[in-house]
Amino acid sequence: MQLDKFTDYALRVLMTLAVHAPARVPTSKIASLYGLSEHHLSKVATQLVAEGFAESERGRNGGLTLGRSAERISIGAVVRAMKRNDPVVECFGTDKSCLILPACGLRDPLSRAQEAFFATLDGYTLADVVQPSGALAALLKK
Repeated sequence: MQLDKFTDYALRVLMTLAVHAPARVPTSKIASLYGLSEHHLSKVATQLVAEGFAESERGRNGGLTLGRSAERISIGAVVRAMKRNDPVVECFGTDKSCLILPACGLRDPLSRAQEAFFATLDGYTLADVVQPSGALAALLKK
């Protein structure tokens, strides 16, 4: 299972917000920290806000904050929300045109692997992934 850039950036944004909590962090600052496009990161932020993982305030002192405590944000939930149910393989989605679909023995193992991936991520919260080291805070509080 591979995370797309959108999901990767969403996790980075949330980790940054958790390290800076409860302060607001402008999207421009997060983009600068990671060397990413502010425009693209704004799209990520919009999705995080829509999903309730972050809150946004506009204006001079605006920025992003966590939408709820880091202890209540499941990494699995974030990945599910950001990936927008992109299937591992085409036949898990709406495309059912594969010739071998009726007899394919690969669907069950791939489905189980995908569920195992999410089950593992469900066992971690945002707090879990930002707490282990003060080194993360040192890197993100530049």
